[in-house]
Amino acid sequence: MVATDEIVARTIANFQQAAEANRQTTGREGNLVVLSESLADEVMVTADLHGNRLNCDRLLRAADLDRNPRRHLVMQEVCHGGPTYPSTTGCMSHLLLEDMALLKIRYAERFHFLLGNHELAELIDFPITKSNRMLNLTFRYGLQEMYGRATERVRDAGLQFIQSCPLALRMANHVFICHSAPDHVVEEGFDVNVFTRPLTLDDLAPYGQVFRLVWGRDFRRQNAAAFARLVRASLLIHGHEPCPDGYQVPNDLQVILDSCGHAATYVLVPNRGPVTQSGIVAAIRHAE
Repeated sequence: MVATDEIVARTIANFQQAAEANRQTTGREGNLVVLSESLADEVMVTADLHGNRLNCDRLLRAADLDRNPRRHLVMQEVCHGGPTYPSTTGCMSHLLLEDMALLKIRYAERFHFLLGNHELAELIDFPITKSNRMLNLTFRYGLQEMYGRATERVRDAGLQFIQSCPLALRMANHVFICHSAPDHVVEEGFDVNVFTRPLTLDDLAPYGQVFRLVWGRDFRRQNAAAFARLVRASLLIHGHEPCPDGYQVPNDLQVILDSCGHAATYVLVPNRGPVTQSGIVAAIRHAE
């Protein structure tokens, strides 16, 4: 059944309101959210969901933001994956993207949805194929299934929301959270001004600075160290990489989380005092 005009209008308005909330978030500096100690006691960090609503619901229960007013929540990458509409191959993950917008509206100062590579792929029409399926196309099919003739208007509003999302979050104790780290920072460097200046089409395009940031899979220790120095981080927390156990530790500077499989993985990170990688790993949990 195609959504009513009322649902279409509400969905578009929600995306627009959430985009504005992203831009007006306290601590937003350019494309970065900077959390001082006065803004948060702790941050709950999760990673890739890819349409996994069951894990999303588990993580939201664990976050319990209503009863933890000094806790912030970071989520990443919901597009592409999960269930499909029964009558078509249309991907239903657009509904989880809509939920991210609703969470931003409800918890405007404490919910942060970071840009991931699959959201960027929607924004710039960069094709992603998995298991012989064009994920961008099945995502469009899902929107078409729900919104019919209003599909392009809803999609445009969703892209406005995606474009407004922060690239990273920096905690007061120099923990730096972003979807991934760029490849070849040692050899090619990285323009960290992308976090503070208006983004250009070249930044978003394949192999631009934002593209490198969200697509990178260079887990050499020296690459992590080079990126950490540039962003003034003592520890990097990412998503992006599939992890059968829900997390990986590729080197002594990075922790990778994954929530799109069987484990709804998260970690609570204090926003003051020194934080060690071993302490973060010991605090990793799976939401029930």
